[in-house]
Amino acid sequence: MTSQDAEPNTVRRRVLVHGHVQGVGFRMSCQRRAADAGVGGWVRNTERGEVEAAFEGPPRAVDALVAWCRQGPSWARVAGVDTIDEAPRGESVFTIR
Repeated sequence: MTSQDAEPNTVRRRVLVHGHVQGVGFRMSCQRRAADAGVGGWVRNTERGEVEAAFEGPPRAVDALVAWCRQGPSWARVAGVDTIDEAPRGESVFTIR
C-alpha cells in the first residue's frame, strides 16, 4: 500500500436527515453515539424539519454514524439521508447546536 492508497486518519462528513426526525430524541442519541465513538462535530435541527449533522474522526467511526443516521433512534422515521464529504476542521468534541 502506498501513501496515496492509505486511508486518511480523519474524515469529515455532513449529513442531512429527512423524515420524522425531530422530537424523537435524534440529536441526543446522535451525540451519545458520536461521543462513544470518539467522533467530533455537531448535530442540530433545521427550520425545515430535518436533522443536520457533521461528523469528524476516524473513517470507520464516521461511516458507522452515517449508517446509524439512515435509521436513527426507535421513534424516528427516516425517509432519506443526503451526505457530503468536507475537509476536516479539527473538531474533536461533539455538540448539540
